[in-house]
Amino acid sequence: MRIRTEFPYETTHEDVRIPLPGGTSQAEGSGGGTRLYARIWRPVTDEPVPALLEYLPYRLTDWTAPRDRQRHPWYAGHGYASVRVDVRGHGNSEGLPGDEYDAVELADGVAVVNWLAEQPWCTGKVGMFGISWGGFNALQIAALAPEPLKAIVTVCSTDDRYDNDVHYMGGSVLAVDMHAWAATMLAFACRPPDPRYLGEEWRELWLRRLEAVEPLVHTWLAHQTRDAYWRHGSVCEDYGAIRSAVLAVGGWHDPYRDTVLRLVEHLPQDRVRGIIGPWSHQYPDRGLPPGPAIGFLQETLRWWDHHLKGADNDVMAEPLLRSWISGSHPPATVYDELPGRWVADPAWPSPNVTPITYAFAGEPVLVDSPQQTGLDAGRFFPFGNDADLPPDQREEDAHSACFDFPVPEDGEPIEILGRPRVSLNVRAGAPTGQVIARLCDIAPDGSSTLVTRGALNLSARYGRDRAVEAQIGEAEEVAFELNGIGHTFPPGHRVRLAVSSAYWPWIWPQPDAAGFTLDPATSHLTLPVRRPTDDAVDWEPPEQSEPLGVSVPETLEEPRPERMVVRDVAKGEWRLEVDPRYGGTRVYPDGLEFTEDALETYTIVEDDPLSARTRSDWSIRLHRPEMAWDVTIESRSEISCDADAFLTSNEVVCKRGDEVAFHRTWEKRIPRTAG
Repeated sequence: MRIRTEFPYETTHEDVRIPLPGGTSQAEGSGGGTRLYARIWRPVTDEPVPALLEYLPYRLTDWTAPRDRQRHPWYAGHGYASVRVDVRGHGNSEGLPGDEYDAVELADGVAVVNWLAEQPWCTGKVGMFGISWGGFNALQIAALAPEPLKAIVTVCSTDDRYDNDVHYMGGSVLAVDMHAWAATMLAFACRPPDPRYLGEEWRELWLRRLEAVEPLVHTWLAHQTRDAYWRHGSVCEDYGAIRSAVLAVGGWHDPYRDTVLRLVEHLPQDRVRGIIGPWSHQYPDRGLPPGPAIGFLQETLRWWDHHLKGADNDVMAEPLLRSWISGSHPPATVYDELPGRWVADPAWPSPNVTPITYAFAGEPVLVDSPQQTGLDAGRFFPFGNDADLPPDQREEDAHSACFDFPVPEDGEPIEILGRPRVSLNVRAGAPTGQVIARLCDIAPDGSSTLVTRGALNLSARYGRDRAVEAQIGEAEEVAFELNGIGHTFPPGHRVRLAVSSAYWPWIWPQPDAAGFTLDPATSHLTLPVRRPTDDAVDWEPPEQSEPLGVSVPETLEEPRPERMVVRDVAKGEWRLEVDPRYGGTRVYPDGLEFTEDALETYTIVEDDPLSARTRSDWSIRLHRPEMAWDVTIESRSEISCDADAFLTSNEVVCKRGDEVAFHRTWEKRIPRTAG
C-alpha cells in the first residue's frame, strides 16, 4: 500500500448538518426540519468543484472513520468535494431509524444530492459511491434519477433485494444472515449520538430513537416470497430508470458479485463498466485477503474526471467487463493472494464464453443429507478474516450426491467465467424441500475446493414470487443458476457437482427432512466455458491518504476462535460459534474508546430440521473519559421454529453508566408461508 501525502490540492474539512425539506414532525421521523450529519472534505480553491457523496447508517465519527479517512481526503486532494453523510436516525443525524433502503432514506438521499449541487463551492454535478449499504442506495438513488447525479461507483451491492441480498437465496430463508444482520442492525440502531459533536441534545435524541427501534427481522420474515416489499429498491425491476453512468465493482468472494454481471448486461454500454476481482466484501484497494489489490482510487478518479469534469480520458474505452479468473488453488480459509489473471470482455454475455453441457450418468439416487451439512460453507460475508472462506469440502461432499467430470491430463484447462447452471430431475419426498448445488475443484490428492454454489427452494421452482408445494413422488425438472465465478480447472483435476438437500446454517431447513430422489440420466450441468484470450488489463498499485491513527489497546486475553464447531455425539447436536471480528476495542484520536463484541451461535440436531435455532449476542460500549460519558448497549437476538412458524425473540438493554436508560423485549411468531 502506498500512502500518499502530497496532492494537486491542499484540503480542508468541516462537519455540517444538512437540512432536509419539510414534512411531518421530526419526532415522527420524516421531514420537519430534520438535519443529517455530514463531514465534507474540500480542496482549497476558489473554483467550484464536483461533489462525491457516500451515504451510510454506519456512524462517520467512529465506525467508518478509519475507512473514510483512506479515501475522502484523497478525492478532495484531487479536486472534489468528498462528502460522508449519516442516514437519518443513525450516528449524529436527527430523525428516527427505519427499515433498510426505505422510501424515507432514499428521498433523503435525493435531497442531499440536490443540496450538494446547490452549494456555491459545487459545480452542480454530483457522484455517489459506496460499498454494501452505500453501494445499494447509490444504485437505488440513481434509479430515482435526481438531475445533478451524473455518475456512481457501486461496490459489493445488489440490484435484487430478494434473491441477491442477506435475506433469501433461491427462495429459501438465509438463516446465516437473515439472523446475523438483523441482530447486528438492532444493536447498531441503538447506539447513541456522540455528545462531543451534538452537545447535550444527544440524550433526548437517543431516547426518541430507542422508542422507535423495531427488530428488522420481523419485517424480513413476514415477506417470504418476492412481493412488492422486495421489489421496492430492486433496480432490476427497471434498469432503464438509471440515467447516471455506473461503474459496478464486485469480488468473487462477495455474495453480491452477480449484480455486476447483470448491470453490464442490462445497462447501455455507453454508460456502464464492470470490474470483478478476487476480493471479499471490501473496497479493492484495502489489501485485505484475498488479493491482489488494485489502485481502485486511481481507477475511480478516471471515472469521476470523465463523467463529472468532462475529461477526455480513455475510461469509457475500457472493456465492458474486466474480471479476475482464479487459478486452481488448494482449499484454505484465507489466501493473501490467489493465483490467476485478469481478462477483458467486450460485451456480456461475452462472445468469448460458450455454454458447455456435462450430462450426468447413473441410477436414481436418494439425496437425504444430514441437517448439519453446510457447516463448512464458510462465512456468507467474507471480510478478509482468517476463518472466512470454506475449508476442504470432502466432508460436505460425503453428505451429497457427487458427479465428477475429469479434465484430461493431456488436454487444455477448463476456464469458466459466469454463472454455471444445473438442470436436475427430482422426485420430492415431501411437499417442502430444497436443493443445494456446489461446484468443486477436485485435485489429484482428493482435496475439494469450493468454486461456487447455488440453492433452490422447491416451492420457488415456478418463480420467486409464489410458493407451490412439491408433488410427492412426481418427477419434475428443476433448473437454477449458481453464483457467478471465474475459475480454471487444470488438466488432471476433476470438476465436481455436489447436490445436497440441506445447507445449514446458510439455508434454514424446511419442516420435513425427507430429501428427494435425483435421476442422473436426465440431469446435467452447464458451465460457461471461456476460450483463452490474450488480454492486457493493467492497474496502478493501490494507494490511499494518510490513516486516521486509531489505536488498539494491548490485551493479555486469548482471543476466542473465529469459527468453532462443537459436536455433542450422544445428542447428535452440532453447534457453530462465530466471532464476526468487526473491530474489538479501539481508541480514536478524538478520545473516544469504542468497544464491541459479538458472538453468533447456530445449532441443529442432525436428523431434526425443527431443531434449528440461531442466537446473536452483542455488546457495545462508547466511552469518553474526559467527558465522563459512558454508554453500553447489550442485545440478544434468537430465532427458532416449529413446523408452522418462525419464533423470534429479541432483547435490548441500554445503560448510561450504571443506570438503565432503556430495556425492551420483543417476542413474535411469524407464519412459515414459504421459508
